[in-house]
Amino acid sequence: MAEIKADIASDHRLTIADVSDISAQKPDPKIRVASLDIFRGLTVALMILEWPFLLLLRELQSRLDAVKKVIVRTLKLLFWGIILQGGFSHAPDKLSYGVDMKKIRWCGILQRIAFAYLVVALIEIFTKKEQTKELPPGWPSIFKLYSSQWLMGACILVIYVAAIYGTYVPNWQFTVQDRDSADYGKVFTVECAVRGKLDPPSWKRSEACTDNSPYEGPFRTSAPSWCKAPFEPEGILSSISAVLSTIIGVHFGHVLVYMGSHAARLKHWILMGFALSYFRSCSSFHTCYVCVTSGAAALVFSSIYALVDIWGWKCMFQPLAWIGMNAMLVYVMAAEGIFAGFINGWYYNDPHNTLIYWIQKHIFIGVWHSQRVGILLYVIFAEILFWGMVAGIFHRLEIYWKL
Repeated sequence: MAEIKADIASDHRLTIADVSDISAQKPDPKIRVASLDIFRGLTVALMILEWPFLLLLRELQSRLDAVKKVIVRTLKLLFWGIILQGGFSHAPDKLSYGVDMKKIRWCGILQRIAFAYLVVALIEIFTKKEQTKELPPGWPSIFKLYSSQWLMGACILVIYVAAIYGTYVPNWQFTVQDRDSADYGKVFTVECAVRGKLDPPSWKRSEACTDNSPYEGPFRTSAPSWCKAPFEPEGILSSISAVLSTIIGVHFGHVLVYMGSHAARLKHWILMGFALSYFRSCSSFHTCYVCVTSGAAALVFSSIYALVDIWGWKCMFQPLAWIGMNAMLVYVMAAEGIFAGFINGWYYNDPHNTLIYWIQKHIFIGVWHSQRVGILLYVIFAEILFWGMVAGIFHRLEIYWKL
């Protein structure tokens, strides 16, 4: 079970001297890197907007905990994943809870994080040996230092590619379970009977499914049967690719630990970011997804690191830093809609007549006369900035939810 406790030992303030030559600067290893909090906060904020930087970076310590602590933390993540995303919680749309044990959703965001964390943490533990405090000269030295981890990552990549290209997918049937659908209860057959074929992508927002593409909308009369099929974005195979993303994120952490100057860190992150982004045109979607999102995350984090930890522009990112310090709290309350579900429990005359509905309709959608723009602004101001301020209050009280 997660604990909420005060953390009075950590000082999150960062003071950096104004030095023009970045290459001469050597950061104090005892000072908390503020850009990590901000990047974590940005990750959680963009998760509310459905963005892909989830698994790329954790704050990496020089020594990881023992296997027991890793397993306990994994079980905590699995517990919250099943509660929040396994079907038990119906927030924020429905004021009920409970799930048929036969229909528990075992795959989800937190479950995927738990799986990736467990695998990569165990790799880190069992491949860790006595490391020198300073890297040998040469740009590839940090890769050589952790060559066994990259070898494990390559093996995982081979297994993943072999699975997605080698698995035979037969024709399959499904029953429409959506009670609001005109096709409720009907049985459809999806024609597959292929091996090694990854297209077309089965997105219900695609042009083959709806005229409103790339947005959701009513299905075309000629829409293929797979448009109406249940969709699971966090599947078993795709969780393997999440392990690769986490290995790359841990490498970014190794750079932070072993490279002593700001210039060396930035050079490494930026070069890796551009190198990974180069693979955007490869044929395997998920492999490209890992490379492109990892590369983009490296470039975004490098920018935040330069602005905050080198130039000291921390104030403009302060709400994101607060969110990063209480990432689990904000994720549960905002991204999973638990707080919104609580507010929706208090309605007037009709369950749809709630405070959140009124704010969305009259303050955001009504003012801008656009549902898409109104909802976007609602998420930015009434969720991200709101929870940034709430996380700031918790930070002031030195209260943090940690797993």
